[in-house]
Amino acid sequence: MTEVSNWQPGSWRNFEARQLPSYPDTAALAEAEQLLGTYPPLVFAGEARQLREDLAEVAGGKAFLLQGGDCAESFAEFHPNNIRDTFRVLLQMAVILTFGSKMPVVKVGRMAGQFAKPRSADMEEQGGQSLPSYRGDIVNDITFEEGGRKPNPERMLRAYMQAAATLNLLRALAQGGYANLHQVHRWNLDFVGQSAGEKYREVASRIGDALDFMAACGVDPDSVPQLHGTDFYTSHEALLLGYEQAMTRQDSLTGKWYDTSAHLLWIGDRTRFSGSAHVEFLRGVGNPVAMKCGPSLEPDDLIRLIDTLNPDNDPGRLTLISRFGHDKVEEGLSKLVRRVKAEGRSVVWSCDPMHGNTIKSGSGFKTRPFERILSEVSSFFAVHRAEGTHAGGIHCEMTGQNVTECTGGAAAITDETLADRYHTHCDPRLNASQSIELAFLLAENIRTELEKDERAAAAA
Repeated sequence: MTEVSNWQPGSWRNFEARQLPSYPDTAALAEAEQLLGTYPPLVFAGEARQLREDLAEVAGGKAFLLQGGDCAESFAEFHPNNIRDTFRVLLQMAVILTFGSKMPVVKVGRMAGQFAKPRSADMEEQGGQSLPSYRGDIVNDITFEEGGRKPNPERMLRAYMQAAATLNLLRALAQGGYANLHQVHRWNLDFVGQSAGEKYREVASRIGDALDFMAACGVDPDSVPQLHGTDFYTSHEALLLGYEQAMTRQDSLTGKWYDTSAHLLWIGDRTRFSGSAHVEFLRGVGNPVAMKCGPSLEPDDLIRLIDTLNPDNDPGRLTLISRFGHDKVEEGLSKLVRRVKAEGRSVVWSCDPMHGNTIKSGSGFKTRPFERILSEVSSFFAVHRAEGTHAGGIHCEMTGQNVTECTGGAAAITDETLADRYHTHCDPRLNASQSIELAFLLAENIRTELEKDERAAAAA
């Protein structure tokens, strides 16, 4: 990465910044940001560089990206069990996808920092009263009450502390034996042992056979450390730019600037416009970065944004996360993939099948039908196969909790049962069972495509 010209951590303040809260006490805001600037980094520059190297493998078609976690972390649901359970489901998904793709899986959580949320309107009205919209626990409170909805900069300090504690637990889980490959496989056997998961028994059995063969050859967690632990990274949308600037530090080894709030930061669909303060901020940090790509994005604009965020065309620097909706992905994504390929830009292509498939159920809840999520993922792979490019990853809003927020799947959640355990602070999430089922279905898809390639190669 070459030196970024005309950039400083605060240069974004000279650009148009959308989706930022209006703090009534600017002195308190400045004080909170200054204090954050004295806190220790949450992640380190070397870790971010390692993730860029891992993502370069994904960009080259030699690995797969799994990114998942909460739509919005909350102060109320902060509990070690919730962190552990989401981490466990991501491990289970990764093992299934590793087997299906025959590639290493780069694991990135939407965790330890995903506190801020964009909104469609600055104000929300209920019962004739108008208050600031809820923008995530890092900004204000979800309760519709005047005092709680007032943006409070002290919440950034609490979010930092929660992120630090979450990262501490994630690092312990990743390296302390919890991620033992054989243990993760046993969890997947528990899933397929249920009647709803019976149809995935064949895949789980083949994974078990592979592990048994490895053990017979002396390849086990005691002899190979990689089977005992795993690398795990964190990510969130870099939405609250004052917080992100305060967490940006100059690396003592390279002199480059890194946002130490997470390993990977992304720009949302609402903040990737020309002249965006969010684009300006992320163009200057050394972290790997990502950008959401939706139906409103045209190929010319995408190329300009790619060249702004990754001017050196470094593999692993930029991930493009498509989010179109199940009925729009083939038409909308094809033209973007084709143009990026024609221009020779190196990117990771990932699929967010969640945000384009949100509907209002008959019972009044926001939900996401599982069949639409699966349809978008299948179309994503179909587009990349047609264009000769690598379908590199998946980006899901999910939780390890047994919630009822997305309908369908083997769990057979219906409109009538959404209210049973509808706990999200923002958007509906896949629960543990639905997430694992999605991984099995995706692994089957990848395996089928690999077998087609192998047959075609043999015939040639």
